[in-house]
Amino acid sequence: MSQNAPGHSRGLKKTHKATIAGVAALGAAALTLSLVPGNGSTETEPLALNTHQKVAWSYDASSPQAKALAASVSDQHTALGLKAKQDALLKTKAQAAAQAKAKAAAKAKADAAAKKRAAEAKAAAKAKAKAAAKAAAKKRTATKTAASRSVTRTPVFANNLDGWIREALFIMDKHDIPGSYHGLHKNIMRESSGNPYAINNWDINARNGIPSKGLLQVIYPTFKAYHVKGTKFDQYDPVANIVAAANYAADRYGSIDNVNSAY
Repeated sequence: MSQNAPGHSRGLKKTHKATIAGVAALGAAALTLSLVPGNGSTETEPLALNTHQKVAWSYDASSPQAKALAASVSDQHTALGLKAKQDALLKTKAQAAAQAKAKAAAKAKADAAAKKRAAEAKAAAKAKAKAAAKAAAKKRTATKTAASRSVTRTPVFANNLDGWIREALFIMDKHDIPGSYHGLHKNIMRESSGNPYAINNWDINARNGIPSKGLLQVIYPTFKAYHVKGTKFDQYDPVANIVAAANYAADRYGSIDNVNSAY
């Protein structure tokens, strides 16, 4: 087609081309030409189209048909755009829903794990407390048993000089007070001849009002200071007198065994 043909536009926009194509499709079924002869009469004859013959088209964008076709194409584009936006929105919503579902599942899993850990910690603490209580009860039982055995094993001593010395040694051993049977016996015999009620009323202590008393002739201040808990608080009690005197001798001389004269 010649670009210089009369009645034709040199350049067509894409919209124009689409409109021409639409018009051509609509008019391809039937096309008539109005012929006006020289005598003024008007006859209309059908004109057969040769599909191999080139036809020149004239385009008028302001025609109703062109406007209608352009509006239709615009509406289709708008509809396609709206559908694309709707599809994108639905896809975004689906993705958001999937993410929320995954997040909820992860949170539920984490909560379940935390709950499990808390239950395990609680069970462990309960087991530990139970074990501690059991151990404490076992210890109390062992202590009671030991105390019971100790009471059971406490020997019975004779109520005489030999028994008093042996009972005093038994108590001294519990309190780590040094001394031997021989050391106690020799000092008792020198001080009181084995008389638990012996008293010295003539020495300097007697003149000062604190006479020496008992098997090992202990004055009251000394007896009071070195008295051993668990024995009678009585200077004349033979066992209490021996233990207090032995405790005093251990503090001053290292042991009653080291005493060989008045002390």
